[in-house]
Amino acid sequence: MNIRLIPAPLFIEFEEYDSKFDEEYAKLGAEIDDPVGQYLKMAKAKGETKDSDKVVLELIVALHRKVDELKSLIINEPKELMPLKYTAKILAIGYEYFKIKEKLFIPNQKYYGRIDIPFFPQREVPLQFVAIDEQVAEIMVMHERDLKDYNAFVAARERAIIRQKKGIK
Repeated sequence: MNIRLIPAPLFIEFEEYDSKFDEEYAKLGAEIDDPVGQYLKMAKAKGETKDSDKVVLELIVALHRKVDELKSLIINEPKELMPLKYTAKILAIGYEYFKIKEKLFIPNQKYYGRIDIPFFPQREVPLQFVAIDEQVAEIMVMHERDLKDYNAFVAARERAIIRQKKGIK
């Protein structure tokens, strides 16, 4: 099996899959569908945003989410994520695969995890994956928006590495 991976300094938290993680997976995906996000979707569906700048709308929604996060911190209501057994450094990523530094995976074992990827808007990306070997895993389940952003991140990393090799900044 030939898997193409590119260097990417990320971290993942993970644990052997259990159905107890399904609720958190759904909740993290639903953050995309918060009240402001829902309003924006409805406005788009009605055509009310056709004359609006998409980037400005996304920035306003992200700003609203940040205000909500600050409010939660102020009233001591932090986002609660389930603790996961392992934390590992990701060495490289590909469109359906990733490789961690340590040999922590059990081949063919299914896992639940969260990756903190630096894209906009910033969020924890939940996923389910299966270990190919002790370091490499194949992504099996990821929310559609997260998958699009993840793939865009992989493409951006590829472009950055190509520019670096050519000596272009």
